Amino acid sequence: MNVTTPPSEGIGASVRRREDLRFLSGRGQYTDDLNRPGQLHAWILRSPHAHARIGGIDTAAAAAMPGVRAIYTAAHIEAAGLGGVPCGWQVTGKGGKVMAEPMHPVLASGKVRHVGDPVAVVVAETRSQARDAAEAIAVSYTPLPALPTMAAALAPGAALLHDDAPGNVCFDWEIGDAAATDAAFAAAYKVVRFETTNNRLVPNAMEPRAAIGDYDPNSGEHTLYTTSQNPHVIRLLMGAFVLKVPEHRLRVVAPDVGGGFGSKIYHYAEEAIVTWAAAQLKRPVKWTCERSEAFVSDAHGRDHVTRAELALDAEGRFLGLRVETLANMGAYLSTFAPAVPTYLSATLLAGCYTTPAIHGQVKAVFTSTVPVDAYRGAGRPETTYLLERLVDVAAREMGMDRVEIRRKNFIRPDQFPYQTPVALQYDSGDYEATLREALRVARYDSFEQRRAEAKARGRLRGIGISTYLEACGIAPSKLVGQLGARAGLYEVANIRVHPTGSVSVFTGTHSHGQGHETTFAQLVSEQLGVPLSQVEVVHGDTGKIPFGMGTYGSRSLAVGGSAMVKAMDKIIAKGRKIAAHLLEASVEDIEFSNGQFRVAGTDRAKAFAEISMAAYVPHNYPIEEIEPGLEETAFYDPKNFTYPGGCHICEVEIDPETGETEVVNFTACDDVGRVINPMIVEGQIQGGLAQGIGQALIENTVYDSEGQLLSASFADYAMPRAAQIPAFDVSTSTTLCTHNPLGVKGCGEVGAIGSPPAVINAVVDALRDYGVTHVEMPATPQKIWSIIHSKGGAALPAAAE
Repeated sequence: MNVTTPPSEGIGASVRRREDLRFLSGRGQYTDDLNRPGQLHAWILRSPHAHARIGGIDTAAAAAMPGVRAIYTAAHIEAAGLGGVPCGWQVTGKGGKVMAEPMHPVLASGKVRHVGDPVAVVVAETRSQARDAAEAIAVSYTPLPALPTMAAALAPGAALLHDDAPGNVCFDWEIGDAAATDAAFAAAYKVVRFETTNNRLVPNAMEPRAAIGDYDPNSGEHTLYTTSQNPHVIRLLMGAFVLKVPEHRLRVVAPDVGGGFGSKIYHYAEEAIVTWAAAQLKRPVKWTCERSEAFVSDAHGRDHVTRAELALDAEGRFLGLRVETLANMGAYLSTFAPAVPTYLSATLLAGCYTTPAIHGQVKAVFTSTVPVDAYRGAGRPETTYLLERLVDVAAREMGMDRVEIRRKNFIRPDQFPYQTPVALQYDSGDYEATLREALRVARYDSFEQRRAEAKARGRLRGIGISTYLEACGIAPSKLVGQLGARAGLYEVANIRVHPTGSVSVFTGTHSHGQGHETTFAQLVSEQLGVPLSQVEVVHGDTGKIPFGMGTYGSRSLAVGGSAMVKAMDKIIAKGRKIAAHLLEASVEDIEFSNGQFRVAGTDRAKAFAEISMAAYVPHNYPIEEIEPGLEETAFYDPKNFTYPGGCHICEVEIDPETGETEVVNFTACDDVGRVINPMIVEGQIQGGLAQGIGQALIENTVYDSEGQLLSASFADYAMPRAAQIPAFDVSTSTTLCTHNPLGVKGCGEVGAIGSPPAVINAVVDALRDYGVTHVEMPATPQKIWSIIHSKGGAALPAAAE
């Protein structure tokens, strides 16, 4: 692409986010801020049982209550011929066996399968009336055995959550070469074993989910306003599979979205409920989730139990890796759930290392818990955590330095493109560079002095390293289609240049806090030479934008931005033809830079706005050769994933009297490809680091033996607070992506991917003199205090020999 503007506004400039003025001044337009004329309000009655048979549902008393306009149950949904909530990815397991894909009803039919499963919906004039009426509905339940854990679900003779999922297994899948891996282990000098649980998390975006269904009886058009990262996919899934409404009669609008971290990618039952109910009642229907309701209705994240073995030679080189994972799917398959532990996780088992033989197995299990799906990082944090803890364990058992064992096994820059044993081919990277820079900034060489000083104060100090790699911008469509994706993974951009030279960008991706209205405008400013003030970014409305695939997996810039570049290339190509006519020159002689079309080697030029005016006022225009107007659309389907990577180093202090862990220093050096806006990149990384530290130290989702969610509010689910988050040292070390026109890789998830193992490695290092070799996430004060006291109490032990 052309470099046409100074860095004050274009690529590389730390431009303040344009959207923040309205957000910080309370003028954002979130779904709950919207109110449609004559709207009704919905309240959803949810199951109090984890697993139970539904006998009868008595709605008579509720229907007679003030303001109630309708009550719907599964019987109404089934009578209307509505489909179930669809899954967007199909996994084929061992022996070609296709995954079990039980029906996911919009409202529970016959049985409830997790606490929070929607059973009935009340629609009333006010929200409080709907809520009061829902409490008056009498449901007869016959409790069935709860299956709150994968162990319970897989136990011999366990109750079946779904009759069409024998043994409560969704799929049993594998990747890699088992025979080659067995041979590597047979030749090994040392085999290191490790087992861990990647704890379940609740996303807890700042803005709870909300949805408004509207219906125009004159046109037959349905409109859904929803808190979504993915409006076009919601329209496709809901229209084609649930409501069975033609797409031209279904519009999905996602206004400002206050965070999502993946939890707003999926199609949820509530969206179909309000859209369908609005058509039945011929009035808009609004539903807004309460925070306590979100804990039992928003898709959760993580929840893997994994055993791994690493084979090494006598010099500490990795020879082979075996991994077996149990992945919790929850009660139903959410939109992308099957892809998370398989194609988004196990395909990265090589990490940034040259392990020549790898075999991974994943068994997905249904449990009577909230469905699980992609959460910031989606499979990559799970694999990174496993590898980086395993590498530390290997270093200890081999008697090697933690840094040197990593260096010895890194993929070198001269080995790219690098084909891994688990399908993926990496295009670029320099893992030594990010490690070297992180070590320098973290003052790694002087750490032992800080450890000794902390010990003198009665504190345990530890340092942990994580060198990671992840995959972003999931692609290409042909490949993922072969792997089970039920949608394409391209992106689209429509660039409309107005007569005076201002630009409207219509993009199929969306924003849920990443600052797209700023960075996308910077791309336009860079390539077309248009001031930021003259660039409008439009997203989130299927009625305005060509079909797009939304925002997730750090794809927005790598895929959506690349589509914009392609569309702007078309704009420039047409502009050169118009300029050639106006300047009486050949098209080949027209150059474009800094917002000027110029005859090469001369001072004869036309400004971008002059060309756009000529396109719309074609008084002097080759009309027989070029159509009027200046608007272009482009689709971009990536050739490969992008592969960000980097090094995170965490330094902690533990108070042995209380078990409290303080993160005292955190250094992150990440390779995210070309950086468009350094300030936004730093903010994205810091946000991810906060989430990663939260998972490592305090966040955890806990069910009891009856399937009741014990951590169902902020009173019991610990979210990281400002006091627990240190000042971060964040920097970048860049290698460019080789297969997209921007050279970008993605930054939205790296913080949450690289940080958890760095934190736990630091905690284990701090406890080394107690003989501790592993602490499961979250490393809560209670857990660490118990470990310390099981090893003899808070008195600091002498250093281990």
